[in-house]
Amino acid sequence: MDPHLHFVTVAARDLDAARSFYGDGLGWAPVLDVPDEVIFYQVAPGVLLGLFLAGKFTRDLGLDAEPVPSGIVLSHNVPGPDEVRAVIAAMTRAGGSLVQEPQDSAFGGIFRGLVRDPNGIVWEVAHNPGWRILDDGSVTLG
Repeated sequence: MDPHLHFVTVAARDLDAARSFYGDGLGWAPVLDVPDEVIFYQVAPGVLLGLFLAGKFTRDLGLDAEPVPSGIVLSHNVPGPDEVRAVIAAMTRAGGSLVQEPQDSAFGGIFRGLVRDPNGIVWEVAHNPGWRILDDGSVTLG
């Protein structure tokens, strides 16, 4: 099997808050927005982030209780520390909650900050000098 990921779908308690945060606050345009159900945003070539209303997400998966986003961090890598600060500031202005001020990480020269979106999804905004995306779309870390 070729490794591919096309959708990351997360349960969202409040789609209006998500729409405000990602759309109004960050300027993201939805690929598909079904009121009171799901919003999909293009986040990379061939990859969508879906925010699925929690109750409907639960029913769709046949779960007994609404899941809560935990144990996952979505990361956005930028060219430098100034961009980390700028994106973190934009996310907090858009209604995100600051989890960690932009700072040097304990891991290998990475400069990062953390923001929680209105539905609890944690975003890491980072500058990793060893992170590169090659022309073929593959990622190198080192």
